[in-house]
Amino acid sequence: MHYRTYYVYILANKHRNVLYTGVTNNLKRRIPEHRDNINKCFTSKYNVHYLIYYETFSSIVKAIKREKQIKKWYRHQKDALINKNNPDWKDLTGDIL
Repeated sequence: MHYRTYYVYILANKHRNVLYTGVTNNLKRRIPEHRDNINKCFTSKYNVHYLIYYETFSSIVKAIKREKQIKKWYRHQKDALINKNNPDWKDLTGDIL
């Protein structure tokens, strides 16, 4: 059986006032795509390039469910999640690349 890992992640801009939540099966590939503005979308428009939070899942269904849950949250709820796991809001990209 092939084991796959899926990620729910939150990116921020340099001022940490804009957040983006996404899901992927390859965080090492996806973060550089955001940083290089491969897709002209929200993250390129607002320069949301800093990985400040991520979770891992073995099920894409669970990962998508979690992504949708976080996307529905108010900003203060997202901030609390990030503060609990990354209180300095440091860029975690170096941890995964």
